[in-house]
Amino acid sequence: MSNRLPVDRVVEEDGSTSWRASPGGLVTAVEPIVEQLGCLWVGWAGSADERIEPFEIGAMRLAPVELSSEDVERYYEGFSNGTLWPLYHDVIAQPEYHREWWDRYQQVNRRFAERVAEAAAEDAIVWVHDYQLQLVPAMLRELRPDLTIAFFLHIPFPPSRLFAQLPWRKRIVEGLLGADVVGFQQVTDAVAFRMTVERFTRAPALGNTVVVPSTPDEGSRTVLAQEFPISIDAEAFAEVARRPEVRRRAEEIREELGNPRTLMLGVDRLDYTKGIRHRLKAYKELLEDGEIDPAETVFVQVATPSRERVDAYRQLRDEVEVTVGRINGDHGTIGRAPLVYLHRGYSREEMVALYLAADVLLVTPLRDGMNLVAKEYAACRLDERGVLVLSEFAGAADELRDALLVNPHDIEGLKAAIVRAALMPLEEQRRRMRSLRRAVDDNDVAHWAAGYLGSVLAAAEARRIGPGGERTEPIQVSTAFVPRSIDDRVRRLASAPSIIVATDFDGTLAPIVPRPQDARILPRAKQALDVLAGSPGTAVTLLTGRSLAGLAETGLQSGAWIVSGSHGSELEGLEARTGTSEEAPTEEEQERLRALARRFERVLGGETGVRLEYKPFGIAVHTREVPEPEQAEELLAAAVELGNAAGMHTRAGKQVREFSVRAADKGSVLQRIRDTLPPGPVLFLGDDVTDEDVFVSLEADDLGIKVGPGETAADERVPDPETAAAVLALLAELRTGVVIGSE
Repeated sequence: MSNRLPVDRVVEEDGSTSWRASPGGLVTAVEPIVEQLGCLWVGWAGSADERIEPFEIGAMRLAPVELSSEDVERYYEGFSNGTLWPLYHDVIAQPEYHREWWDRYQQVNRRFAERVAEAAAEDAIVWVHDYQLQLVPAMLRELRPDLTIAFFLHIPFPPSRLFAQLPWRKRIVEGLLGADVVGFQQVTDAVAFRMTVERFTRAPALGNTVVVPSTPDEGSRTVLAQEFPISIDAEAFAEVARRPEVRRRAEEIREELGNPRTLMLGVDRLDYTKGIRHRLKAYKELLEDGEIDPAETVFVQVATPSRERVDAYRQLRDEVEVTVGRINGDHGTIGRAPLVYLHRGYSREEMVALYLAADVLLVTPLRDGMNLVAKEYAACRLDERGVLVLSEFAGAADELRDALLVNPHDIEGLKAAIVRAALMPLEEQRRRMRSLRRAVDDNDVAHWAAGYLGSVLAAAEARRIGPGGERTEPIQVSTAFVPRSIDDRVRRLASAPSIIVATDFDGTLAPIVPRPQDARILPRAKQALDVLAGSPGTAVTLLTGRSLAGLAETGLQSGAWIVSGSHGSELEGLEARTGTSEEAPTEEEQERLRALARRFERVLGGETGVRLEYKPFGIAVHTREVPEPEQAEELLAAAVELGNAAGMHTRAGKQVREFSVRAADKGSVLQRIRDTLPPGPVLFLGDDVTDEDVFVSLEADDLGIKVGPGETAADERVPDPETAAAVLALLAELRTGVVIGSE
């Protein structure tokens, strides 16, 4: 569901009409997914006061929603683009707040919701797109509680202090909270939304989720509010760029422009958020300063028509066209203009030809949710040439770090970046473009869809219907989401011929509990590790400070895993691979342990909350159940004094001190395990101080992930065991194709 259907009407010479896919950013991103999945797409066909019957194009069934001229004026041009658009884009233009606009926005959102409610199949997934339809999720949940509702905001979400200006702020937030998943372009957008929710509703945000309180009709539920940066079908653009006719067209474009030494390009909707005026000002000043020679440089600005009935857009067009005329009048010659302005849209093939012809692409919006033009340019540059000048206020800047990043409000800085781009050496161009292409290829539309729709499908599973038609009790769905930086690295690890998956137990696979014997591995983590252990070229290793006997108390059946206990002093599961067996404690070591045990029992045994854990090679003193934190610290300090006096090796952990007759640590035992297995990278997850021995031992191709807070040498971090389980589930799915469900 979106405000506009993804098609434009084409009128042929004979007066007949047909429909073709429109060139907008939403269609560019979603079209490949729709082609694979098929869908019913609900939206406005683009003409007022016209009733159009449902029709089909390819895999899409299209269900038009009728809008009157007054709807277009008040709902679309008014509230959507006169109120929300400027507010959400950092008030670049002043928003207008009119009650009649708001009233019509509610009415049209209700019409869209009712259209979907009558057309959607039972238990369907409904994917609502963008700022024009923010009330629909709550309305649709009221009309059809069986549906799973996803919402994606393609533009930025404003900071809470700006959103607070909106008179109907709480209604908008409540509308969005009707969804099961709310997706955003950037981390900052998702954070701003969660802060706004907490400010204007009673729903607390816990991590990436919002807990919606109970109502008389529905129990409490969670809404995942998470960033899912949108992207393009990179290979589809690359395929167009390879076509001989498109490459010939790129050469023709340069010839038609007089074969300039430098061809610069801007491609935007004609919108005040796109920074076109700032860009033209910088170009004009460079010509005036003599920094750019108009005889050797041409700047082509494509400005696709947009919202031409809105006053602000008509004014913008007038200003841009006056500036274009002045630049060409001051610096052009007969037969040669330094600025070519094209106020129309182009086909994908023509746009790719322009990308191939351009030496420099200027993407300098004042604020933009993502900007797919920047990604399209990189995807098309198979020759690894060309320079991207990119606004740091575009969402794409989070991923395309090797572009020349600029603040478009800083005209001098923008001018400097344009000159640098025009004069950039070929080797630097290639280095930067390789990085840009890698970022686009690794985070293409399939990657976006997998993350976003994967979360939506998990929500759908939680809402399934029982066999008798009654709704079952909600399944507890993990809302943990693997951060993008970790996702990318796990995908690279998954492709390795051999890999070691190693992990701690307490606080990593199992949440921390007051009584260690009550700890249990999360089912999702256990399933993922079992699947990995059974896959070719994968070794699963558990590295725990627990003794093997203490681990068994948790009911864990480790099966085909390699298990190291007592921080490396115990090891099982390696014998079958190496033919070696573990060495038992000597008589002298056993006597030293007995002596220390007697001392601990005498001094600490009567203290409330202290637990002594006996291991084959050592003794651990636990204070997790001691009532007072200060008292716990004092008892641990006393234990250290006793252990040092007995000549023991001491190791500190969270609310525990361990004393061993042998020096051992998780890092050294992991190295020992690596030496016996085929070479390959390691994934290690751990939460405790004792896991740092592993993190510091990891190599360049390995991935270390810290679970929870605290200083660490790990590369990455996740907040909790549930997210650690999501990481393992992702790796298992990538490596084996087996989908590990949420608990």
